[in-house]
Amino acid sequence: QMTLADGTELSPALGIGAFVEKTLVHSGQCTKVDPETPATAAGLLGCGVMAGVGAAINTGGVQRGESVAVFGCGGVGDAAIAGAKLAGATTIVAVDVDDRKLQWARQFGATHTVNSRQSDPVEAIRGFTGGFGVDVAIDAVGRPEVFTQAFYARDLAGRVVLVGVPTPDMQLTLPMIELFGRGGALKSSWYGDCLPSRDFPMLADLYRQGRFPLADFVTETVGLDDVEAAFEKMHRGEVLRSVVVL
Repeated sequence: QMTLADGTELSPALGIGAFVEKTLVHSGQCTKVDPETPATAAGLLGCGVMAGVGAAINTGGVQRGESVAVFGCGGVGDAAIAGAKLAGATTIVAVDVDDRKLQWARQFGATHTVNSRQSDPVEAIRGFTGGFGVDVAIDAVGRPEVFTQAFYARDLAGRVVLVGVPTPDMQLTLPMIELFGRGGALKSSWYGDCLPSRDFPMLADLYRQGRFPLADFVTETVGLDDVEAAFEKMHRGEVLRSVVVL
């Protein structure tokens, strides 16, 4: 096993590794999907898409006829929107600071969009829901100010789901009387609370049936030499997912 100069043992990122032609993983980290599913689409199940879909369906428990707001419309947020649509949500509000991402969100099922640089998202969401707020509010950004908006944008007894990953130094402050008075649930969603052996094949099957737009998350395919440029595009918000094809 490789080590740092001080002897610290190194392991692949998340036990998987990345950007290599071959890697060795434990059998428990492998899940079979139908080989008819293109690898460029199936590969997305391994992280962002499953995190977003699972945040809506598994953690948030979105039901038919419910209302959902998703804060942050990158790959994970748009997957949460697609998951909410798949679950039967009838009102799906997408919130972002980038109009281009909001347009993507509509393609994945958002019924309303809010640019939070221009409008108060909490007030806008209440306006779309008869003044009540949504049943499920999903924070796909992972910042305290966004989580606070999600908290106040939900209906009484609604669910707030944190799937965006915060940094270790971030702090959240909320009035305890609001936590008490609003009821409901505050949940974190780690990897969409998924069971890979169940959820990966299911999403692959739904994709092949034309019921889940998995391939639409692939903005471009690149080679190994293009990885750095793909990261720059991601930071600029120009792509949902760049997929490396060997």
